[in-house]
Amino acid sequence: MTDKALKLLGLMRPAGAIEIGTDRAVEAVRAGKARALLLASDASETALRKAGYALEGKSAPDLKLPFTRDELSDALGVGDCTMAAITDMGFAVAFVRLLADRDPERFADAAAALADKQEKMRRRRSEKGTKGHAKTNGTRRKNR
Repeated sequence: MTDKALKLLGLMRPAGAIEIGTDRAVEAVRAGKARALLLASDASETALRKAGYALEGKSAPDLKLPFTRDELSDALGVGDCTMAAITDMGFAVAFVRLLADRDPERFADAAAALADKQEKMRRRRSEKGTKGHAKTNGTRRKNR
């Protein structure tokens, strides 16, 4: 396993940032937790169809990886893995950027879209704390 993208996948598992296996990945997509859906290059028609159904109406990109099921399984430390879902935005952006460096034609658009989503999430989080909320010091105000 010499590829940086595969090494990053291996780091996601102990971090709890990836759902491994068809059923768990599809459930993560349906629950809105998936930031990117990953499919092995030799995924079956059934797996591709399940991914398509799960992604209907969802904004997570589906990425057909340049890795086989065996390579994906070895990277994640599981027996047989055709599909996985990255649930952490930072890991998803980093992973897709590595794929875009490797094959810009296939993955550059997905990398740009995920980077935009990440920036929007950051902006929303920073605005959330400053929108019209008065800072309190723990005491109640008296009505005058």
